[in-house]
Amino acid sequence: MRLKFTKMQGLGNDFVAIDGVTTRVALTRDKLRLLADRHFGVGCDQILFVEPPTRSDADFRYRIYNADGGEVEQCGNGARCFVRFVRDRGLTSASQIRAETLAGVIVPRLEADGQVTVDMGMPRFEPAEIPFNADERELTYRLEVEGREVEISAVSMGNPHAVQVVACVDAAPVPIQGPLIEAHPRFPKRVNAGYMEVVNRGHVRLRVYERGAGETLACGTGACAAVVSGIQRGLLDEAVRVSTRGGDLRVRWAGEGEPVWMTGPAETVFEGEIEL
Repeated sequence: MRLKFTKMQGLGNDFVAIDGVTTRVALTRDKLRLLADRHFGVGCDQILFVEPPTRSDADFRYRIYNADGGEVEQCGNGARCFVRFVRDRGLTSASQIRAETLAGVIVPRLEADGQVTVDMGMPRFEPAEIPFNADERELTYRLEVEGREVEISAVSMGNPHAVQVVACVDAAPVPIQGPLIEAHPRFPKRVNAGYMEVVNRGHVRLRVYERGAGETLACGTGACAAVVSGIQRGLLDEAVRVSTRGGDLRVRWAGEGEPVWMTGPAETVFEGEIEL
């Protein structure tokens, strides 16, 4: 089969976006992995499927698959690319769009300057909702990794995150420790491992080892999880600039009971077809 696709990126976190609204598309896990392969396929961190909604309170259904072919609940950078995709392809003329995800409905909005703001929903901290194996909710947890303990904050932004505060994000053991935390048995659905350096109360630097994709240049939900955990620990103010290796995001959170707001860019790289 020949598959049309759009290659997109948000701060270097790159995606293959597929229109499942005008054409019905069904891909096996092997085909998804081939699409994501940077040597034999198109190459991307995640694959985004845009489909008709299955619920009355949404405009579209938006599905996310990691490079390993596994479906995940949420992706912040992908949500921004989703908005540009449906707008650029003429699937909607709306600036604010309700998108159905595995984690629930999100409401991204295209701003006048071309940036996209996403209501990422309310963070969840109860261990069973992350999910994370712990007897009770705590501000931070001790996690044993290769015989030593690391301190993490555990939070769900629709997908699970384990956030560490580090002195220097450039020296953080992301490629070595990241996969060990991702597959840690206390996270039954695996986890995204974040490493946050606090520059000041309004600015952090961040690296994330993403579940099923490895380290990416940026992670939208990871940025939200990092800011939320930093605010809870008294390290950050309500509005924070998050610097990733792919660029900057802006994240705001007013506290428990309130949604997290994320703003950043989304761009189309090219369009093409691939024989699968």
